[in-house]
Amino acid sequence: MDNKSYREQIKALTEISKAITSEHYIEDILKLIVVVTAQLMGSNICSIMLIDEKKKELVIKATQSVSDAYNRKKPLKIGEGVTGKVIKTNKPVAVKNIIKSKDYKYKDIAEKEGLVSLLCIPLSVKGKVIGVINCYTPKPHDFTDTEKNVLTAIANQAAVAIENTELMVKTRVIQEELESRKRIERAKGILMKEEGLTEEEAYLKIQRYSMDNRKTMREVGEAIILSYDMKKK
Repeated sequence: MDNKSYREQIKALTEISKAITSEHYIEDILKLIVVVTAQLMGSNICSIMLIDEKKKELVIKATQSVSDAYNRKKPLKIGEGVTGKVIKTNKPVAVKNIIKSKDYKYKDIAEKEGLVSLLCIPLSVKGKVIGVINCYTPKPHDFTDTEKNVLTAIANQAAVAIENTELMVKTRVIQEELESRKRIERAKGILMKEEGLTEEEAYLKIQRYSMDNRKTMREVGEAIILSYDMKKK
């Protein structure tokens, strides 16, 4: 590997690392990853596909491609095509000519867009595969071990970014749920004290008001608490 190639790889990995530790949305981070990766690998199309657990499909989540045909291609069922093999084995797969590959789907799109060689790397978190990163070249290409290692490093960083985002979302949802419960519980206590209701009656009153007025139970609870606090002043 020459010094220029090494510097470009370090620069690309640094850019991706900075993006992952930034406050950008995950869509922006994944978009940056595919743009930087495409430039580094000399790829005419680079994409990140993630598993939709409910539908058991692989869907494109980010690509720098301007091809409508590629961007709008149907999701792959888990187990289908080259990516299916990568998902199943959690190992990279390189294909020198996807047109001649019996595993590759959408050969019509590949021919139209001039896609020839493919390097597909799994995105995995703690041994669980959550998707793949694909790099296509416009000419037949034998991917080197260095190229595979660099793309694997990029894939690992992308997987970390996705996992961190999912954890943040889950944590936020849990926190909001706990806060809602606290407010509803306090509102119930106020109704029980002020109106002599049982716990069940107080809960049902909040629930009915919530449904009748198209408010969340948390909003109703907060209104009860605010009214009570204002009375005390």
